[in-house]
Amino acid sequence: MVSLETPVCEFGKDIVDFALPGVDGGIWTPERCRGEKGLLVMFLCNHCPYVKAIRERLVRDARELMVLGVNSVAIMSNDPSEYEEDSFENMKAVAEEFEFPFPYLLDETQEVARAFGAVCTPDFFGYNKDLKLQYRGRLDTSGKEAAAEDVRRDLFEAMKQVAETGHGPEQQIPSIGCSIKWKQE
Repeated sequence: MVSLETPVCEFGKDIVDFALPGVDGGIWTPERCRGEKGLLVMFLCNHCPYVKAIRERLVRDARELMVLGVNSVAIMSNDPSEYEEDSFENMKAVAEEFEFPFPYLLDETQEVARAFGAVCTPDFFGYNKDLKLQYRGRLDTSGKEAAAEDVRRDLFEAMKQVAETGHGPEQQIPSIGCSIKWKQE
C-alpha cells in the first residue's frame, strides 16, 4: 500500500465534466449531481483502509451538507481487475450497506480521475455553486484510524463555509490515502 498526500487546492479551477454510470443504473454528470450551494466530488474505493475508516463519518457529513445545499458524489477509479473488492457489484453492495446518500460512480477508463488530478483514496474536491474549486483537503485528523468524538471536521467545516460564502478556507490540510490503482498500459 502506497500512501499519498493530495496537492494544494487550485482555487477557482473549473470542475471536470464527466458522464459516468452509477450503481443505481443512472448516468451522472456534474450538473445532475450539484446542489444549490455546491458539490463535493470524492474519489473513493472499497478496499482502501483509509476509506473504510471514514465511511460512516463521510455518510454523516454528506447528509448534513445536503441540508446546507451541497450535494456529494463518489467516484471509484481503481482498476478492479487488481482489487476484486472494488468491482462494480461490490460498489453496489457497499453503497447499499452504508446507505450512501450520494451517487457512487464507476470511472472504468480512469480518464475522469486523471482529468481531476486525483491521486489517492480518499481524495476530496469541494466546489462552490458556480462549480469552481474551493477545497482540496482532508476529512479530518483521523487518517485510517478511528476518530475521537470531538475530532475537528475539516471537510464539513470547509464545505459549510463554501455553502455560506462561496469560498473555501485559505488554510487546508491535504488528504492522505492509498494511491489510485492505475491500469497497466
